[in-house]
Amino acid sequence: MLSPSVGHYTFVRGDGQALDFQPGQFLQLHVPLADGGVARRSYSLAMPRTHAPTPDDTIEIAVSHMPGGVATELLTALEPGGTVAGNGPYGRFCLLPDDANRRYLLVATGTGVTPYRAMLPQLERLMAERGVEVVLLFGVRSAEDLLYGDEFRTFADAHPGFRFMPCFSRGLPADPHPDMRHGYVQQFLGELEPDADGDIAYLCGNPGMVDACVETLTAAGLGPARIRREKYTAGK
Repeated sequence: MLSPSVGHYTFVRGDGQALDFQPGQFLQLHVPLADGGVARRSYSLAMPRTHAPTPDDTIEIAVSHMPGGVATELLTALEPGGTVAGNGPYGRFCLLPDDANRRYLLVATGTGVTPYRAMLPQLERLMAERGVEVVLLFGVRSAEDLLYGDEFRTFADAHPGFRFMPCFSRGLPADPHPDMRHGYVQQFLGELEPDADGDIAYLCGNPGMVDACVETLTAAGLGPARIRREKYTAGK
């Protein structure tokens, strides 16, 4: 469990093939229903990749547990070695090879942070090769909900070009880091002074957050090509 309500699940492909994907893409899991139908639930791939894909690579996702949710029931009942069907990867919420920006603004709430975990090796290379800066603004309720928080903080400590700014809506933890904030991510996006010429923003998570951040970025002059978004809605 990454938090009281979010589980981290690790799989390998049962057919012995490698899963080729781009960080930022997602999988669909197939959940059998009692009436014989199948529900499909989408989850961003969470694993960083630093090498060419191999059959032994793990496939990692973070799943919010919903009381009574069919996907929650399926996944929590799986024993080690159990199987689940799926398809993918899909999606275009990815870093683009022709980006020439000076800074990435990565904004997330909840499990919307998982694509950014997958992007860490790419970001590390971009910071080294062309000096790009990165800010991760991550909104959660409390410290126990800070998914992969230790990993992001360790990465930030090791890379001066990467800034990790967790925002806690229910209050700061004891002895907070200077980059921690009390409130919602959309309140602090303006603090970063978005730059229409130098920034590209990625927004992933709660639809209300995404819409509010789009307003802030648009007001700062960022056009549609510099605002990339993916809305997360919880489904049973």
